[in-house]
Amino acid sequence: MDRQIRRLGLAFLAMFVLLFAQVNYVQVFAANRLKNNPANPRILLSEYKNQRGEILARDERTVLARSVPTNGSLKYLRVYPHGSLYGQLTGYFSLIYGRSGLEESQNDWLSGTSSRLIPQTLVDELLGRPRRGATVVTTIDPSLQRTAAQALGPLPGAVVAMNPRNGQILAMVSNPSYDPNPLASHDIAPQRRAWHRLTHDPNQPLVPRANQQLYPPGSTFKLVTASAALENGMTPDTRFPNPSVLDLPQTTNTLQNFGGEHCLGGAPTITLAQALTVSCNVVFGEIGLQLGAEKLVAQAKKYGFDGTIPFEIPFAEGRIPNAAAFKDNLPLVAFSAIGQASVLANPLQMALVTSAIANHGVEMLPHLVKEIRDSSGKVVETVPPQEYGQPISPTTAAELTQMMVSVVQEGTGTAAQIPGVSVAGKTGTAQHPGGNPHAWFVCFAPSQHPKLVVAVVVLDGGSLGSEATGGAVAAPIAKAVLEAGLAR
Repeated sequence: MDRQIRRLGLAFLAMFVLLFAQVNYVQVFAANRLKNNPANPRILLSEYKNQRGEILARDERTVLARSVPTNGSLKYLRVYPHGSLYGQLTGYFSLIYGRSGLEESQNDWLSGTSSRLIPQTLVDELLGRPRRGATVVTTIDPSLQRTAAQALGPLPGAVVAMNPRNGQILAMVSNPSYDPNPLASHDIAPQRRAWHRLTHDPNQPLVPRANQQLYPPGSTFKLVTASAALENGMTPDTRFPNPSVLDLPQTTNTLQNFGGEHCLGGAPTITLAQALTVSCNVVFGEIGLQLGAEKLVAQAKKYGFDGTIPFEIPFAEGRIPNAAAFKDNLPLVAFSAIGQASVLANPLQMALVTSAIANHGVEMLPHLVKEIRDSSGKVVETVPPQEYGQPISPTTAAELTQMMVSVVQEGTGTAAQIPGVSVAGKTGTAQHPGGNPHAWFVCFAPSQHPKLVVAVVVLDGGSLGSEATGGAVAAPIAKAVLEAGLAR
């Protein structure tokens, strides 16, 4: 009997220790994680008691998100006046599904819980007012955002426009987008229907194509390859053999130019500058083989590929295989040098590459938030420009700029020409196994004093399908955004 009582006592003691450990874990070690989990309904319910701050465009007049009072048990309803135009930037604030986008990353400000807002919170309490969240002023130019959306139209793809000097994102549009208003509804049924529709859509509208999804960048990646070439002793005038096809090592396969063409009408040799102007695959494949995997990968990583680039909403940085992956696969080096094979990127990543070239070799961190204002309108935080790094020298940036000007003046990017403005650009037509080629274009202007960088991708060739090229499909979209931005 004593043995049984002793065993029972030990069992109770063990259960007590486990219960004590679990309570301590939940209340101490996991407290912050559970508290800050955007899907925590208790936290969300408490936030509905307070007036959440607004999210504004850079003009401080265009409201992207605001809270309006209700007569229900949830005192405020989150409203997104422009629906899908800014949905992938603001994200949603949902009773069931939590928060995303700026609603998530700026939650401490918007909910009024930031320690920086304590003085204003104390004033509200003394005056008997509910806590009011701060206003988040974004870098987004509403006119340019509308222009980008109109220029892209119904085509599947994305547009990013940014200031290369300070990293401010001026426009970011993806198709398809989504309207956050149904997810913010206080009626559970519309929320669930909207969530089911969005999460079951094969086009993934909740995952923006501009900054979260990845695609082969095609010949826009030749800017990275050309950067590596110039940084490692080559010049714009370095000449290369110009065969119609490139015989690849370790295989009987070959690398061909777009459409099987012979660059420059079959000239026996071609310069690096000429190869970029006409986007010669054979030459850039050869450059990749001459450089080797380590130098090519190192240059891509300097631009942020496979890195961690801070951004206020989720960002999938570009990807390139590690140099070790190329050791026994030299053809992969050649195809990677032209932005194919395992190289992946999105418009934000390629906008950062282009902005570094435009900004004399210095790559700025991208950012969406311009400043924070408390509920009385006082600025409590301003987001300063920050450098990510210097992937190329000023000399290389200047040489690439001139080469990109030639692309627009006389090469594959003539559709982006703007009268009276020198535009620097690069086309891309990316083959992929899933369908027609993706059409890319990246550019900046004015070329000598850049004010605006634009990156565009149109998936599966848009309306031109298998006949699509970056110059025919994406360049006119970029031109429309450039013109609108420079006019402002």
